[in-house]
Amino acid sequence: MKWLRRNGIMLYAVLAIAYMLIPLIVIAVYSFNDPAGKFNFTWEGFTLEHWENVFSIPELNEAMTNSLQLAALSTVVATVLGTLIALALVRYEFFGRKGANFLIVIPMATPEVVIGAALLSFFLLYFGTDILGFTSLLIAHIMFSISFVVVVVRSRLIGFDRSLEEAARDLGASPFQTFRLVTLPLLAPAIVSAALLAFALSIDDFVISNFNAGDFVTFPLFIFGASQRGIPVEVYSMATILFLITLAAMTITVLQQRRAERMAAVRPDEEVAPPAALAAGNARG
Repeated sequence: MKWLRRNGIMLYAVLAIAYMLIPLIVIAVYSFNDPAGKFNFTWEGFTLEHWENVFSIPELNEAMTNSLQLAALSTVVATVLGTLIALALVRYEFFGRKGANFLIVIPMATPEVVIGAALLSFFLLYFGTDILGFTSLLIAHIMFSISFVVVVVRSRLIGFDRSLEEAARDLGASPFQTFRLVTLPLLAPAIVSAALLAFALSIDDFVISNFNAGDFVTFPLFIFGASQRGIPVEVYSMATILFLITLAAMTITVLQQRRAERMAAVRPDEEVAPPAALAAGNARG
């Protein structure tokens, strides 16, 4: 019991991480399976065939390309708009600021079924069926991604040390130079984290996309359609590749965040030589 009390939190963390990672590990393992039929549910034998031919299904390649293009474009737009909104909400006072803070959270708290149905009704009512496809999905993905970007960047801005900006202005930097050389580098880890989150949400979205895709097929929609007749093992391989790329990107982001924290923790007085060293230098001079 003493050991359990000392290590209970660590044990809980290990179990929680294992709970999240085990399904991903199963997908990676079964990407090497050689199923006898269309369904990849039981282990039949090890093979590299599906990794050698991971891009051999044209429909799957097209769906993945569609998802990557959609996620990349929506991420860029949502990250730019979300960062500017976060700056406005934290740095400036204006009429409706409190209401804007409340409205930003609504897309995060609203069920995706409601958002998808509402967006579909909006598109059909004002634009008809012609807009359904890449355009409608782009608008939808930007809409629900902005909230997450604002929350991530705003949390960094709340703890931001404004004295660094003030020091840059005192040294003659213009407002744009201060933003480019001081504010933006210190916000970069949060912006990158928000962009990665928006990208992951976009490429993973199914419910909202299912309502508004029209005949445009994304990677999740392809998997849903294929699940009715047996998901190709190549899907498992492609999903594993996506996970490894995401893991590498998150590792780089964490390292960048630690670097930014070390930079933000530096204070001018830490770089000034101690009085004894100055006195010794003057004596030698």
